[in-house]
Amino acid sequence: MLQPHQPIMVDPILAGLQVAERENAYFVDGTLGAGGHTHAILSTRPDNHVLGLDRDPDALKIAGEHLAEFGNRATLVYASYIETQQAAAAWLKLDAPQVDGILLDLGVSSMQFDRAERGFAFRLEGPLDMRFDPSSGIMTAAELVNSLPEKELADLFFQYGEENDSRRIARQIVASRPIHTTTELADLIANLARSHGPRPKIHPATRVFQALRIAVNDELGAVEAVLPIALGLLKPGGRLAILTFHSLEDRIVKQYFKQESTDCLCPPHQPICTCNHQASIRLVNRKPIEASDTEIDLNPRARSAKLRIAERL
Repeated sequence: MLQPHQPIMVDPILAGLQVAERENAYFVDGTLGAGGHTHAILSTRPDNHVLGLDRDPDALKIAGEHLAEFGNRATLVYASYIETQQAAAAWLKLDAPQVDGILLDLGVSSMQFDRAERGFAFRLEGPLDMRFDPSSGIMTAAELVNSLPEKELADLFFQYGEENDSRRIARQIVASRPIHTTTELADLIANLARSHGPRPKIHPATRVFQALRIAVNDELGAVEAVLPIALGLLKPGGRLAILTFHSLEDRIVKQYFKQESTDCLCPPHQPICTCNHQASIRLVNRKPIEASDTEIDLNPRARSAKLRIAERL
């Protein structure tokens, strides 16, 4: 039986988006999942509305049941968060919609990990799929593993998984093709790790599975694409809250927030500004907010979460 996804840092997110202070406010939850964060937003005030987006049909079905009590205050749409502008325009029936707050929780739902047939978990035997939207025509993890040249595989594991042993793993994968299941790949990597030194603190396949998931779903490209879209949807004073779970995503968000909260982007030695860039946001928190020890004890997934919040000027 699937375990319900436990939303992370609910109270800091509600506070960061100023949910309780905003009357008749409209929010976008770009990564709806099971609807935990949206449920909290709608429960805070009876006049709040949320547009929830997700490209996982299973998540939308579960969220719909979870949020049914809120009626038309919760609008759920099958879409990626990079389609937020179009979805919000249809939702608010405006060509240039503006909202009070946007939330992006970039973590993978535990519901996806708990389903072997989705192929995200190396501890459950299933097909090497890893697509957030199983109906999409994008390449699966199995297709990447079995088709990419050795060097491209190694580069993928190093770039997206920060796997230092990427070359040796890629070499072994190519020698062992075809590989079709999660456990086949995980066992191959684990056996390779056992033959070369002490047992690592995390499962040796962790970084490779992360890299494949990021590549299959173009997660980093999606994050880069959604940031200006989200910023353009916010009212002045509206807020964007982003939860990241690994350094690659957090670095993209951090750099974008730094750029857009700075007036001049010219080189420091340049005497006169020629870029004419003006800050469009202010940073609500200079350093990322992290989960409390209490929350981490209750939900270990929160350990790697970082929350960054910016306000539209």
